[in-house]
Amino acid sequence: MDKRPLATDPILKAMELEEIETKISALDKWRAIFSSRGLEVVNPGYQTNQDHQKADEESDERAETSRSKKHGIFPGSIFYSIPGELIIASDLGGQPISIEMATALKKVLFGNTFQTFNYEWKKSFFKFREVFSELAYAIEAEKGGTRAIQLVVQAHIIKYLLFTKNKHEYSSVKSLSELSQRQQERALAASMADILWTAGEMKRASVCLITSDSYFTESPDYKTDNFTERLQLFEFVEKGKLEKFLCAHIHCFKDEGSHGVILFLYSLVFSRTIARIQQDLDHTTSHLLHFGLGNYTVRQAVLNLMLSGRASPHVFNGDQAVDDQNVEQKYHGVLGRSDVGYLHWSREQMEQNKLPQVGSMLKTPKYPIWLCHINGTYSVLFGTNMSLLSDWKMEHMFDLYFYNGQFSQKQTARLTVDTHSHHWEGSYKIEESDHEKKLPSLEMIIRTKWEGAAINWHGTVPFF
Repeated sequence: MDKRPLATDPILKAMELEEIETKISALDKWRAIFSSRGLEVVNPGYQTNQDHQKADEESDERAETSRSKKHGIFPGSIFYSIPGELIIASDLGGQPISIEMATALKKVLFGNTFQTFNYEWKKSFFKFREVFSELAYAIEAEKGGTRAIQLVVQAHIIKYLLFTKNKHEYSSVKSLSELSQRQQERALAASMADILWTAGEMKRASVCLITSDSYFTESPDYKTDNFTERLQLFEFVEKGKLEKFLCAHIHCFKDEGSHGVILFLYSLVFSRTIARIQQDLDHTTSHLLHFGLGNYTVRQAVLNLMLSGRASPHVFNGDQAVDDQNVEQKYHGVLGRSDVGYLHWSREQMEQNKLPQVGSMLKTPKYPIWLCHINGTYSVLFGTNMSLLSDWKMEHMFDLYFYNGQFSQKQTARLTVDTHSHHWEGSYKIEESDHEKKLPSLEMIIRTKWEGAAINWHGTVPFF
């Protein structure tokens, strides 16, 4: 800081004051930039996880405030960061959330009532790629904690477009590019309805939307976020009405500023009901989200809830009882085949011999579509031939298509899988363990389903 005394001349004094104000303004500008990117200067020394979490949350709040001021929205403003057109009228007919419901919701998500979603989650929604383009069917899902949810919805969008939209017609990959904005919105609404209806055991479902009213205030036992306390829940006992309602309010999930991913997660929890989710979990999992490295990620229970309708924490078939120090513990796995499957591969877990054994219920879904968890990130693998999972002759040689959710991918990757030709095993002339380290992880995850298969990338440089 410049410590020179202020000039006595009024004009010079005014100029120096203006210079000081400019420097302070610049300092505030850079502070806002650093805050918006989660870069905080902290005092050195010991910090607990709670200290880090609190710092992250305070950073998010400062960034939100900076952005809000830029758009004319100030702290305490009822509209928070959600555009007015994405807020529904309070008299639409939903059930206002109570503090008891919000408390139970936060506990099943975070494990307590004081954590709130960070900026990355708040800004996430279901954004399609450009209409009438090769990736018109695709949702943008960049790296982050919300990506898993977005790509499970993506898998159901593919299922709808290829197999359920026109049940008696064969759909090709080309048809996925022939989508208008209205068709994209219908596919998203149908896919979300499918997931929520399955979570509600094919009997009921809930949809959460945001109103302009706040239905309770902060208490010593509950931290408000100016979002959750403004929810209304809409209940449905007919799937057709559920889908129609979602289609009418699809902008609340797909428009920027909508907090669409959080709204969908809330809808998923209330569709399953918190009581059932608690029954689905076991002693290995107490709540649905994990906090680490400054962000929230979903646990396996959330993925299984979206895939199978049950928030089981494990990927093996059925439930297993295991004796642990003379105490019988029950582990909850997947009870039946789901519409969309799940495959898992991790080099690190493989090397540590900790790769989870995905059961046949998830490996062999009803439709040839899989959510892939590869080296800690998510993507979607799918085929267009329904017979692939029911006729063994179709598994000799077939095409699979791959989308990783990232904007850098400009076209759907096509891979041809050959389960009878094992030429890849002899082409390297090295030990199997070394061989696996050299092969693309996408090929390795395919081989968890089709062991020993050869994969042709058709000239595309393997990128996963």
